[in-house]
Amino acid sequence: MSTTSASAPSPPERVAYRVVHATAYRYAQPVSLSQQLLHLAPREVPRQRCGVQTLHIEPAPSRRLDGTDAFGNPLTRLEFDRPHELLRIVSELGIERVQRDAALDPSASPAWEDVVAALAYRAGNRPDATTLDAVRYRFQSPYVRIKRVFADYAADCFTARRPLLEAGTALMHKLHRDFTYDPKATEIETPLPDVFAAKRGVCQDYAHVMLACLRSLGLAARYVSGYLRTTPRPGRARLVGADASHAWIALYCPGEGWVDFDPTNDLLPELAHVTIAWGRDFGDVSPLRGVILGGGAHELEVGVAVTPLAEDGPRPAIPPRRMA
Repeated sequence: MSTTSASAPSPPERVAYRVVHATAYRYAQPVSLSQQLLHLAPREVPRQRCGVQTLHIEPAPSRRLDGTDAFGNPLTRLEFDRPHELLRIVSELGIERVQRDAALDPSASPAWEDVVAALAYRAGNRPDATTLDAVRYRFQSPYVRIKRVFADYAADCFTARRPLLEAGTALMHKLHRDFTYDPKATEIETPLPDVFAAKRGVCQDYAHVMLACLRSLGLAARYVSGYLRTTPRPGRARLVGADASHAWIALYCPGEGWVDFDPTNDLLPELAHVTIAWGRDFGDVSPLRGVILGGGAHELEVGVAVTPLAEDGPRPAIPPRRMA
């Protein structure tokens, strides 16, 4: 008589990364006063564990305050009150990404119309805390417009009674198919209708257009900023957006929570994506932004490296990459 025993399930795959993000502003004239906001520290999210972050700042700030912003993201405020012609900030951190325990089943998600109804305002309705938090990502924001043209564009993906995550996946495929990645096509201030008409842009543009489509249908979706693994795993294609900050979106789905979609690369983010912050759009989570007094013209250089620790040798000198 023989017996058989079920094999134990394999533990979820995980990858530990070292992330270095270097930013340098070189000014033509001395800056006498500067105030900066930094979204460079990662937030704790499911399937992501954060290690210690180190910030190297030149010159040394006269004041530093660490806290959180209105969306729960770690936020660092810096003040510089001494003249300087160079501002250089290098963030180094350790991150571990853990694979989802079970594959996501988009067909099991609720019909998208039911989700819209659950998020809509109704007299006497008292949404729970999770739904109430999601509702604030339904509305227009400075970089994301709500217009009929965006709802019309997504209409063939969001057909009657289609499961929400199936429809979201179809919209991601459509955006990836119809848009062309072109770093020279837009600036951050390019109006979204112009981006949509040209169907060209970078990861922020892909994310903003997908957000506009989803919010124009009455759904809750937020902008996510983070990083991509710099070098692909063996046999995998290099993802668009590596070597710089990356952006994608997350769609609220009752029962699943927030589900990430990367329309630039036409995939659901997993081990290769590192989440830093989220908000309504790019303006809420820009890695570094601020105001200065003086300075004149300036040059901006940015460099990002996301390296698995197993591949990490001696600490490299990472020259900032000049932004196009």
